[in-house]
Amino acid sequence: MSMAHQFTQPVTFGDCDPAGIVFYPNYFAWFDRTFHDWLRRFGGHAGLCTALGAVGIGLMEVNAKFRAPARDGDTLDIQFSIEGWERKALRLGYQGTISGRTVVVGAEVRGLFKATPTGIMAAEMQDLRDLLERHGHPQKEA
Repeated sequence: MSMAHQFTQPVTFGDCDPAGIVFYPNYFAWFDRTFHDWLRRFGGHAGLCTALGAVGIGLMEVNAKFRAPARDGDTLDIQFSIEGWERKALRLGYQGTISGRTVVVGAEVRGLFKATPTGIMAAEMQDLRDLLERHGHPQKEA
């Protein structure tokens, strides 16, 4: 996985289930936070949507594989990368580590959503890709 961005998340007591292990939905929130933190270098989610005439860069699919527990007091490093571009989708990969030990790997598929006369629809991704490339971010081919 080629790294495009890294985000560090401290694990606290409130993130954990009664067994003291991270409650799994928190990983999905942290993936999302990592993605939005990365978008800040391009003007943030709202700025990108304004520039592209979109209502959102939304989640279409998500998955995770939990490899090892994370607990209160751990520091989770989440590496994020672009895995590929499709006509109407962006594929992202995530790897979460604690002290170099992989605890979670995951993936997301996101779309660029625009308002149409018939409702909100997934739009072509090329405008988003072009905007990111103009900012000098190397993109992995689909």
